[in-house]
Amino acid sequence: MKNSSGDKERRIYPRYFIDLPLEYRDMDNASLRGGIVVNASEGGFLIESPRDIAVGTELEIAVLYLKESELANFKVAAKIVWKKPHSKEDWKGYQYGLEYTQILDDDRRELNLLINGLYDLEDTLTIREVHAGREKEF
Repeated sequence: MKNSSGDKERRIYPRYFIDLPLEYRDMDNASLRGGIVVNASEGGFLIESPRDIAVGTELEIAVLYLKESELANFKVAAKIVWKKPHSKEDWKGYQYGLEYTQILDDDRRELNLLINGLYDLEDTLTIREVHAGREKEF
């Protein structure tokens, strides 16, 4: 399968746009930072953050979302596998491709419920499948 630029698609799992806030910390740094999960799959995230982080850095991440009108989260450990500078409107930062290194079974269930659109998230996010250059709204 090829992507929109004609290159061979390397992804194993389809990506879903979820646009959710996250909190993260480097495994060797206690400082809590913020960012946005742009899209997710069963194998990793695309996130945005204003902070410059090295490829190979391992992060502890909590993704925040509404569940039955209450703030909930699920946690993963992930490694940065690529990064690129990114800007939009009045924001400058980086996009990072993350690969999960650890996710508990309960957290994986929460992730799967989110990406499969099974939670009513009251207009707090849009979920769209991105596959082979096409978008499909749920």
